[in-house]
Amino acid sequence: MQPLIDSARTSDGPDRGEDGGTNAPGTPAVPARLRALAAHRWFWPVALLLGYGGQVAFRLVLSIHNYFPSVHADEDSYLVIARVLAGRPTTEMPVGVVIPGGYPLLISPALRIADNPATAYHLVMVINAVLNALVFPLAVAAARRVGLSRPQAYLVGTAVALVPPVIFYSQFAMSDTVLPVLLLAWLIAMHGWLSPGSTRRRALYAAGTGLAAGYTLATHDRGGVVVVLTALVLVVVLVLGWAPRLASLAGVGALGASYLGAKLLAGFVESQFKDVPPSDVGNKVFENLEDSKYIGTIIARTFGQLWYFMTSTYGFGAIALVLCVVVVFRRRYPVAERVVAFTMVAMLFGTALASAAGLADNNRTDNWVYARYCAVLVPLFLVIGLAALFRAGVRALLWMALVGTVVIGVIQVSVGSYAGAELKLWVSPWTVPDAMFLASSWEGLHMVRTSFGALAVLAACLLLRVAGGRRVVAALVACVALFAAYATIAVTDNVSGPHAKERKYQAVGVAKEAGLRKGDNVVLDMDLDWDARMAMAYEVYWGRVWSDDLKDGSNPPEKATAYLAGWYKGALPQDSWPDPRPGWHIAKYNKDRNWVLWRKD
Repeated sequence: MQPLIDSARTSDGPDRGEDGGTNAPGTPAVPARLRALAAHRWFWPVALLLGYGGQVAFRLVLSIHNYFPSVHADEDSYLVIARVLAGRPTTEMPVGVVIPGGYPLLISPALRIADNPATAYHLVMVINAVLNALVFPLAVAAARRVGLSRPQAYLVGTAVALVPPVIFYSQFAMSDTVLPVLLLAWLIAMHGWLSPGSTRRRALYAAGTGLAAGYTLATHDRGGVVVVLTALVLVVVLVLGWAPRLASLAGVGALGASYLGAKLLAGFVESQFKDVPPSDVGNKVFENLEDSKYIGTIIARTFGQLWYFMTSTYGFGAIALVLCVVVVFRRRYPVAERVVAFTMVAMLFGTALASAAGLADNNRTDNWVYARYCAVLVPLFLVIGLAALFRAGVRALLWMALVGTVVIGVIQVSVGSYAGAELKLWVSPWTVPDAMFLASSWEGLHMVRTSFGALAVLAACLLLRVAGGRRVVAALVACVALFAAYATIAVTDNVSGPHAKERKYQAVGVAKEAGLRKGDNVVLDMDLDWDARMAMAYEVYWGRVWSDDLKDGSNPPEKATAYLAGWYKGALPQDSWPDPRPGWHIAKYNKDRNWVLWRKD
């Protein structure tokens, strides 16, 4: 295994333990008894298992109390697809298009087992915790591949798995729960395929690369970038002979099989929602890229997402980005390191560009610096950035940090100048949680304060690294892990919790107060509160819903048993359906919440 960061070329020199022996760079002196314990074959597997269990428990503490979707219409749509994949009856697709079913497939057992929406959502949170916590062992494996010792890799994996960009989205029923896991597995497998070893071993890694890429496509539209990059790497490696041909062909076969599987899954899901078109995000990306009026906005928003990515990693993502670019152009690094570094950089820029282009015609403030789309790449870059603390020399580390800081500053000024006053408009805390935490403000977006907050964390780590040498790095990374855990708890308390609480009535209160029950099939008025209408597709757990405006004279579907109508203030309840069909009557209404429930006799 060749390390990505070669400490032998750095200037710090080795550290000495208490016994005068030479430890691995950055490894603190360890008592003899503990060293003897760690020498047992079972020690590290048990430590990994315990660490993984702790990560699962931490996530459960943060999210197990959640029992309803609050991110509309994303969560509702994933849950509706999971419901169909679990064998339950179909219903309306809230988001209006059919989205990939890879993540719903993973949570579908929860909807198969549970008999009510609240229990099902609790079980989804458990599945999320189990899946998302896999970032920890994979980050440890990735850290080992860049040359860290087991204790160092364990510390890095712990810190990486605790940062808010990794955990935050697992508190909701969203594909971003599992995407960081898939991308870590993808690049670890790619590195194994291109590293020296037996043909059989490399073929297995190549197959893992293709399978991970294909399942990423089945999970989210961002998987299209992963598949394209995987195909490109496979072609280049085959042409240049950088790996045994049989191993590379195994990767080609796995990519083809998983791509076909993703398309078959998409076709099955689409067949269950025949009246809903498939997602056209890919087409929209290219359409907006070809439209000259959006070019400036796309470039600025691409930079904005890169800014958010680098600040949400406390600047270590910027160090990793600089290092990856250096590795790509330095021939002294092995092929595996150069190809993986190129793939990471290409994936980051490709994701930022594609998401910026896809949302170019959307005027929401957070789209200038949106957190979600690049957040799935945080573990990849954070592993490299923290590994640099252990392995890079002081001069190289400070140089990379300086370049990264300049990049953050230039991007911030550029985005701020282009977007102007639009960055001062109201922004939902859910869309920029890390930025608000680092700015020490849960009100509005403050790019300058966020940058200073992120760079302050980085500067503190670098100053201690310079002053204490490699012997203090383990303690530094442990402090980063504690800070990350604190940040995640703070974001949960100030963003996740309030976000869900604010939408609780629309998600569960309307259905409960209206008396919707098992066996109901509900028509939702287009004038009904949007959040409530989105949530009903999941909350009406046993039946189905339709969105329609019966006020225009349309007939309710034959199987409909209830009509939940919007109600304008000052109007009478019967005005919500001026010409009701025979056999329908007003059952309940709430003038303060603006809804009227009609029932069929």
